[in-house]
Amino acid sequence: MSERPETWTIRLAERRDVPALLEIEEAQFPEPWSRGMLLDELGNVATRRYTVAVEGGVVLGYLGVMFVLDELHVNTIGVRPGAEGRGVATSLLDEAWADAAARGVTRATLEVAVSNTRAQALYARYGFAPVGVRKNYYEKTHEDALVLWADLVAPGGIGPTLES
Repeated sequence: MSERPETWTIRLAERRDVPALLEIEEAQFPEPWSRGMLLDELGNVATRRYTVAVEGGVVLGYLGVMFVLDELHVNTIGVRPGAEGRGVATSLLDEAWADAAARGVTRATLEVAVSNTRAQALYARYGFAPVGVRKNYYEKTHEDALVLWADLVAPGGIGPTLES
């Protein structure tokens, strides 16, 4: 879906990336994940998959997903301040969707803050639609979260459903 030439590479996240992930978490979210949470997630390779977009040795963004049966749950996604709007999140999601399709995953879900309209617009391009609200989902802000679901397989079973 990215229309710009990418100047970064995407690879699996490693323990050495945790400081960069923490920086992005703390800059982007009112309730950032802790070092311990991130290390636990990275260590759970049976059901989790974390990737990073790296440019010139700098982590521009990351995506963490969880697999449950034939479903993918987007746990967290973040882009370094100053790198927003370059297509980093899109390329991370594109790569995750390709991996999910190869695994036979057919549906995806996530929660997003009701005020985060920029993320909601990104997710809508991937076919995510709201199916409910989790009241007071975010502990510190007491903000509600939208629950979004998407079908990852297009009609006929060929690849992810990506809307322009």
